Amino acid sequence: MKSLALRRLRSSFQALMPTGLFLLLVAFASPVSVSANPVKTENVTARLVAERTWITPGETLDLALVFEIRPGWHTYWRNPGDSGDPPRIDWILPEGVEAGPLRWPRPEVIPVGPLANYGYSERVVHPIALSVTADWPVGEPVRVRADADWLVCEEHCVPESGSFELTLATAAVGSAPFDPAKAEIFAAARAGLPDGRIAGAVLAADGAGLGLVVPAEGLPEELGGVWFFAGTWGLIEHAAEQPWRLVDGRLHIDLTPGAMADQAAPDGLLVVADARGEVRSYEVAAQRRPPQAALAQEDTIGLPLAFVFALLGGLILNLMPCVFPILAMKALSLITGLSGQGPEAARERVLHGLAYTAGVLLFFAGLAVLLLALRAGGAAVGWGFQLQYPPFVVVMAYVFFVIGLSLSGAVTIGARLMSLGGARTGSGTAGAFGTGALAALVAAPCTAPFMGAALGYAVTLSWPLALAIMLTLGFGLALPFLLLSLVPRLARLLPKPGAWMETLKQALAFPMFAAATWLVWVLSVQTGSAGVALVLGGLVLLAFGLWLRERTRSLPSSRRRWGVAATAAALVGALYLGIATDRLSEPTVSGPQSAGRLTSEPYSADLLAAARDARRPVFVNMTAAWCITCLVNERVALSTAEVARSFLDAGVLYLKGDWTNRDPAITAYLADHGRNGVPLYVFYPPDGEPEVLPQILTEEMVRRAIRGAAPASSGSDG
Repeated sequence: MKSLALRRLRSSFQALMPTGLFLLLVAFASPVSVSANPVKTENVTARLVAERTWITPGETLDLALVFEIRPGWHTYWRNPGDSGDPPRIDWILPEGVEAGPLRWPRPEVIPVGPLANYGYSERVVHPIALSVTADWPVGEPVRVRADADWLVCEEHCVPESGSFELTLATAAVGSAPFDPAKAEIFAAARAGLPDGRIAGAVLAADGAGLGLVVPAEGLPEELGGVWFFAGTWGLIEHAAEQPWRLVDGRLHIDLTPGAMADQAAPDGLLVVADARGEVRSYEVAAQRRPPQAALAQEDTIGLPLAFVFALLGGLILNLMPCVFPILAMKALSLITGLSGQGPEAARERVLHGLAYTAGVLLFFAGLAVLLLALRAGGAAVGWGFQLQYPPFVVVMAYVFFVIGLSLSGAVTIGARLMSLGGARTGSGTAGAFGTGALAALVAAPCTAPFMGAALGYAVTLSWPLALAIMLTLGFGLALPFLLLSLVPRLARLLPKPGAWMETLKQALAFPMFAAATWLVWVLSVQTGSAGVALVLGGLVLLAFGLWLRERTRSLPSSRRRWGVAATAAALVGALYLGIATDRLSEPTVSGPQSAGRLTSEPYSADLLAAARDARRPVFVNMTAAWCITCLVNERVALSTAEVARSFLDAGVLYLKGDWTNRDPAITAYLADHGRNGVPLYVFYPPDGEPEVLPQILTEEMVRRAIRGAAPASSGSDG
């Protein structure tokens, strides 16, 4: 207890030191303030310089705030470390001129007794981007003024400030020549800036310390030295050692937690030196992971296994209920015109299979790039995110409904349009490509066994590797159909065409209608009865427009144009109703748990933490209405009276996270457990580490997981 109190006292002292030190110096010292360019003080010569002598309106020019620092003294980085204060600059600019923020070259560690600061010695150059609007009058000079404040320290610190002025000429066209006298300054400045940003880093508590795991791709092959500069005070102890090692293509750094390790932003600057001593730096924004998730990821999956899991997951996707309607369409397209013999039929089968695979892979590539881009931009999204957007659900319901009408023979859709869905007989490679894209579209929100671990691992990697894993998933989805197209023996197993095919085609309309019904139900969970009313109205408009188009098809061209116009108006109206669902929402309702019915509380991190503190067992179910796997699991494994009784007897708190609509808290929980989509089932015993259950759940798995829960909590209401 005494050591803990001393540690807290030290942490509080460190937290107050930078601000208190600066205020004391301002109050009792004689701060130096000079108006000139350069500004010369006893400790620093500061100047504001431009890379060129004039600027063209509409272009950007690099400026630099340069500090020539007295030997033995230093200024500070954006996070000054255990004490200090970074430089600041305020601009006085004419309208139409904008200046960007100070940019920070890589700092050095400056020991101060048992503590450490981050800063610069001798000379530091902070680049700044200056832009001038395109309508700035040519010939009118640009006058720039800036007021800067900085703290310079040795054994004691002196706050200093200065005002700077620059006047830049303007030219009509072309770039002004670089000033040779300034070339060395800007070259050195750019050499010290970060070489880029590393994605996929993970920061996890590891016993009494912190572990930073960074993908090694893009780093020098032979590392001679590594240091992580935390971007925010309190994340780590700045003076502590940072042991590091390379394991399976990832750089592991052991860090000592700071006073605010659980609150400070997990970002900073990674500085590495290669075997020749050349130094590079990279911005790092890590994702936080609990210790069990980080250890599970390191111990159970690596890059080769992630590819294997992705391929297996894609193969199993073909058996998932959400993909069944498209499987039926694929079967029909194979039987139709592709089961013949001879070179021409074989060539057609090969082209069909390759086109289908290309459709799957292209869709998966686009979805993966969009997902990774959204995550890189800070959005809390995961696998299946597109079905969290109600208008997208509506459009998919429209697509299945229209395809069903066409298959049933109620309406005749144009050959070109139906070939994109692959539902038209003889649609060829265009139809196969469309079928592949549609299969991937419907399969994307599903999560098959092996997929969760592969996708959760993928989003921690660099973009190229993450994209490769997701494309492997798509290849697994396309592989059975591709093999059927490429292997003649398999193709000869197909039944011969006949009159029965028209009956089969019409029968396949009903899986399409079933899929549309499921999507309307998903929308009801997302938006309530108001959303259902809108989508049903849209379906009526679509049916009316298609019926009208069918009725006017054989009329003279003038009347036929009116039919086309009316059909287009119906389509626009249906899309408008679909977009309107984005403004609707429906809350989730739950009730008390009983012995005959398992009910839940909405997931929240606070409820989970409170139950853990009370040593109460918890079962967490992360699900979504559009996830067929989740719904099947709940029906098979979580809806029986025996399971409800087991939960009640063991006093298990059942927390259900509904990811049907976007929820950053659930996205973060999934990421904490190395997952990027639902379902996810986690059981927390009263003591010990949580257990992640399989994605395909059975009643026996659930009951076995909670069998060890302490009966002392029996009777607790859930």
